[in-house]
Amino acid sequence: MSEEAANARGLIELIAKALVEDKAAVFVDEYEDGGETVIELEVAEAEVGKVIGRSGRIARALRTVLAAVGTKNDRRYALEVLE
Repeated sequence: MSEEAANARGLIELIAKALVEDKAAVFVDEYEDGGETVIELEVAEAEVGKVIGRSGRIARALRTVLAAVGTKNDRRYALEVLE
């Protein structure tokens, strides 16, 4: 895992832990898929709504943050919220 990918993964983990109450249930994993790094975010089942947000606004904001990190690091990132 490269340092840039670790920074993106750590950033998503930090934001997710700030959003939920059960911080121990936050798991972030990543894998390479073609030319992009996919970051999987898993939280407690009862708190998935807090990470997705109303009409997907928070998930969209997390993807925007990843796009900004990707632009800086010249990489492509995708975020998957696992339910």
